[in-house]
Amino acid sequence: MSEGSDAARERLLERRSDALRRLAARASDLSGVAAARGDATADDEHDPEGATLSGEWSRLSGLSDAARRELQEIDAALARIDAGTYGVCEVCGEPIAAGRLLARPTATRCIRCAV
Repeated sequence: MSEGSDAARERLLERRSDALRRLAARASDLSGVAAARGDATADDEHDPEGATLSGEWSRLSGLSDAARRELQEIDAALARIDAGTYGVCEVCGEPIAAGRLLARPTATRCIRCAV
């Protein structure tokens, strides 16, 4: 494994840890909303002061889905590192620019093929 692959793996593992933390936090938040939705006295649908519980549930679910997708992309990138194909465009087979991989370490396509 090259030094570049080691650095990429380290960045990806940091991002993976962050995504896992966010996913756990959203799970906790969703549990709180679920408990509030089960409260027979909670009538937030008619509260003009803030978001409804349904709206909050939807927002948190979307954030959880995004974190799960990010984890899948990170795991796929880690697998490409192990396979020796990380940083190679899946369309044209050319190297993906280092700057693109720094900005988007899960990229599977070079800039030209991503358009």
